[in-house]
Amino acid sequence: MEKKNIHENHRARMKKKFTDAGSLEFFESHEQLEMLLYYACPRRDTNGLAHRLLDTFGSFSAICDASISTLVESGISEHVAILLKMIPEFARIYINDKHNNTDKIVNFETLGEIFLPKYIGKENEEVYLLLLDSKGKELYCGCVSKGSFTSSEVPVRKIVELCVKYNAYTATIAHNHPSGVACPSRDDIEVTINLKKTLEIIGCMLIDHIIIADNDYVSLAQSEMTKSIFFSEDE
Repeated sequence: MEKKNIHENHRARMKKKFTDAGSLEFFESHEQLEMLLYYACPRRDTNGLAHRLLDTFGSFSAICDASISTLVESGISEHVAILLKMIPEFARIYINDKHNNTDKIVNFETLGEIFLPKYIGKENEEVYLLLLDSKGKELYCGCVSKGSFTSSEVPVRKIVELCVKYNAYTATIAHNHPSGVACPSRDDIEVTINLKKTLEIIGCMLIDHIIIADNDYVSLAQSEMTKSIFFSEDE
């Protein structure tokens, strides 16, 4: 009697499980990765590959955060490595697109939530600028600088030009600490003070500076240590 192949129609069963549930929530972590790898490895057993990658890197996010060269060194093809590296990029694109609604009134108390998705998978420092009109509607939100966050690196002129171009009422900047904690440095504070003074000259208020680290952030406008930069004592 011919021995039955236990992997026969396995992919079809896994896909049906997903379509029936409409979510990956009830899948084991190796099954979630296995499903993704179907589309890079059409003929390979991705169950074993998923287990090996998770054993090597420890988690799905760690796999996606590894460099392409590190992933290839672990034994997968460059084709598979590129797919995995695109996951954080597409996650960021999806979330940014989903929340890119210029008609939405921005809540000043949760400005950090706007910036968090923009730093998914980012390994280098980047500066983002958010401009709002007098009603709190978004006029512009984008990356204005890539590199160290110091007085010599932050593009003050570019920020001023964008504020003038969009006739912005308020501005908020954000930058990340890729390998640290969301705590402001002396440079962070000095740049914030200087930028606030510069924008006041053109009639635009810098209302916050958000510092991102991992999945956490600090608002300088809400921190007891730095909120005096934005508010006078009687406010």
